[in-house]
Amino acid sequence: MGISSNCPYEHTDTTRDALGITAPADTHEAWLHLHAIAHRAASGPGDTHFRDVRQSRRAPYWRISKPIELYLNKGLILRQELINCTSGKGESRAASQSGLIRTSWVVTLGMVLLFVVAAASWWAIHPKTQVGYVTAPATRGAVARTVTATGTVNPVLTVIVGTYVSGVIQSQYCDYNTKVRKGQLCAKIDPRPYQTIVDENMAQLAVARAQLMKDQANVEYTRTNFNRLLGLVGRGVVSQDAVDQAKSAVDQGAAQVQLDKATVQEREASLEAAKVNLGYTDIVSPVDGTVVSRNVTIGQTVAASFQTPTLFLIATDLTRMQVDANVSESDIAAINDGDKASFTVEAYSGHLFPGRVVQVRQAPQSVQNVITYDVVVAVDNTGLLLKPGMTATVGIVTAERDGVLRVPDQALRYLPTGSSVAPGSNNGRTRVWVLRDGRPVPLSIETGLDDDTYTEVVGGDLKAGDRVIVGEQRAGAATQGGASVRFGL
Repeated sequence: MGISSNCPYEHTDTTRDALGITAPADTHEAWLHLHAIAHRAASGPGDTHFRDVRQSRRAPYWRISKPIELYLNKGLILRQELINCTSGKGESRAASQSGLIRTSWVVTLGMVLLFVVAAASWWAIHPKTQVGYVTAPATRGAVARTVTATGTVNPVLTVIVGTYVSGVIQSQYCDYNTKVRKGQLCAKIDPRPYQTIVDENMAQLAVARAQLMKDQANVEYTRTNFNRLLGLVGRGVVSQDAVDQAKSAVDQGAAQVQLDKATVQEREASLEAAKVNLGYTDIVSPVDGTVVSRNVTIGQTVAASFQTPTLFLIATDLTRMQVDANVSESDIAAINDGDKASFTVEAYSGHLFPGRVVQVRQAPQSVQNVITYDVVVAVDNTGLLLKPGMTATVGIVTAERDGVLRVPDQALRYLPTGSSVAPGSNNGRTRVWVLRDGRPVPLSIETGLDDDTYTEVVGGDLKAGDRVIVGEQRAGAATQGGASVRFGL
């Protein structure tokens, strides 16, 4: 931009001539040129100490000669005039410089904040921590592989007591938990309808027997008449036809007697059937045991027309129980008769009941296309703690080692932070890390039986008492706070 039109130094050449120096028309640049002249002249002889109080505070102290001082005074007067005539341009430049300064401060402040955020992020990602190791000793003990299943506690033998006849329960003599003996009366159905049938069959039997006696007497008469006629026919007193009729009457009488005897037997059988039905009105216990269920009450009508109703459930011996465990088809091949087992029930969660497999049943059970097999585990229940119907969680031991060197399974899966070697076995051998002098040291071992908690060590340099590493514990620095634990899971 040029100088405003009302300025006496409108042109660049005029400005240069007035100043007596080669300087641009801009007043600020002209003043810089004056400074440069003053610095060049400051080293001449006869210098005096001079400071122009009219210039800005940033102006330095100059040592200049008198001619130079006069020249500068002239330049200062000219500068003031230039400032007055170009004040509009100066104000615009000052505003531009002020905006530039503010922009520079904003940029600088943003860069500082970005640096602070980056430093804090790096500190959070790379905290200054100290690693501690969680260890467990290699010990000697038992390693047992088990198959886990669920099942139900049941008596060894449970007898269902029903009824063969229908009727109304007239009396009840047994209730829950009643100890009964074989043949003991537990309930009675109203016997009157069946007693009536017995009486009726007895009467019919009496009629049949009376008819038999009558026909037997008739046979005796016909036989006597036949013998008499047979003696008279030789003397010509009676005809042969009369003798033949007498003979027929004897044979018919003998046949009637046989029919009467069969009728008597039939009536006797009917009477026995009626007596049996009458006896079925007495509901008795077929075994010695304990009543565990009762499904009838006095006055209840039971119908035995299509299906025998269940009146009582009687367990033979509650001191001997069994667990019917449902074992998956994927585990059934490892189970055999005689395998040791143990189980727990919810009622006694801290009590472990020992048992033994007594039967692996061949019949499959399918529930929603899942095949299981019934494995019977016998258990002693002398203390009567177990109740029929309890749900049991069963563990069946399929393989066991006693007194062997073992390590926790976590030690086999542990890998130090930053290690490039993946955990696992190689040719039957695997690696564990042992803490030696505060540092993890790898050891190669050969493993055997695994029970999902401990693994048997059958070879290698590991000894009982060595502290194997199962995890890491990282404690944060003072500014971090807290701690984190990483296990070999």
